[in-house]
Amino acid sequence: MNEIIEKIRNKKGFVCDMDGVIYHGNKLLPGVKEFVDWLIRENKKFLFLTNSSERTRKELQEKLARMGIVVDEKVFYTSALATATFLAAQKPNGSAYIIGEAGLINALYNVGYTMNNYNPDYVVVGETMSYSYEKITHAINLVLKGAKLIGTNPDISGPVENGIVPATKALVAPIEMSTGKKAYFVGKPNPLMMRIALKKLECTTEETIIIGDRMDTDIIAGIESEIDTCLVLSGISTRETINNFPYRPHFVLEGVKDIIEF
Repeated sequence: MNEIIEKIRNKKGFVCDMDGVIYHGNKLLPGVKEFVDWLIRENKKFLFLTNSSERTRKELQEKLARMGIVVDEKVFYTSALATATFLAAQKPNGSAYIIGEAGLINALYNVGYTMNNYNPDYVVVGETMSYSYEKITHAINLVLKGAKLIGTNPDISGPVENGIVPATKALVAPIEMSTGKKAYFVGKPNPLMMRIALKKLECTTEETIIIGDRMDTDIIAGIESEIDTCLVLSGISTRETINNFPYRPHFVLEGVKDIIEF
């Protein structure tokens, strides 16, 4: 175990998921503050890379600050920002019908997209608390008229303090089933997210490790990008569910606290 921890600690760049790694809902997970303090003290390069599209960077920064962790907002990167980057490259200054929260709306607005409920280029879906039958019905008919369907991430569910909540793939499913059209998902494990992370860290694949709680997004994203992976058991995946997948993480820890307690 000591050898494993030492290999992790020797990495130069750390790509950390947030939900299930840093916090559950509004509850900071054990050892996280000490872990972030260690990253800063050791001059490690780190990025909080989340598939959640609800919050802006500023909101994520303020959420961590309320939990006692003060970091620059530049260390955050979300699937909403990745989706905006992707759409701006595909169709500059396009338009979208959005089912999502401020993080997604702001990200698209900031790359020159306009909101369009009539004949948008894209229907874009992210996590939202205002999911409704009316919005889904409208999205279905826009897709049938030719709008392309985009999901910010392929997560089916996400962890919160008292259990799990449906995530983007679950919210997109009714639109896919009703239209016969498949969504394109931008977030992890899409390698686009990992390439962006490496560029922001200015680290090579060999120098970097991704720490996440999900086999189906975080771990496969690292494997497909040739980045070492560390699965923490503080979120979705368990030691038992690891065996449900045809690939394995390089390292398995109970949580990021293990890196510090060593």
